[in-house]
Amino acid sequence: MLRSVEQRPVGSDEGVDPRVTGLRSAVSRLRRELASHRADLVDREIAEGELAALDAMALGGAPEVRRLRRSLLIVAGCVGSVSALADALAGVRHAVELFGAPPERGAGN
Repeated sequence: MLRSVEQRPVGSDEGVDPRVTGLRSAVSRLRRELASHRADLVDREIAEGELAALDAMALGGAPEVRRLRRSLLIVAGCVGSVSALADALAGVRHAVELFGAPPERGAGN
């Protein structure tokens, strides 16, 4: 269907931080790939739980960088050795890195 330049698609993400959109997309991809990976993974439930937490943080709009990085480390520890998930995991890592480095531990803590 053709639209004029002024029309916006219904349900657009206007006003949403593109980093949040990217994080949700990357997390969704890894969740799908993990679900379709049939090999027995000892820590699958932990990884799935942390991916759900990452998605929930992104839904909140302004996730805490330290918490994002903690969840990423847990997910990487759970699935990092599975080469079939490497690209999707790298996508999540990249999405988390776009939020910047966590604040220094000694600064204001």
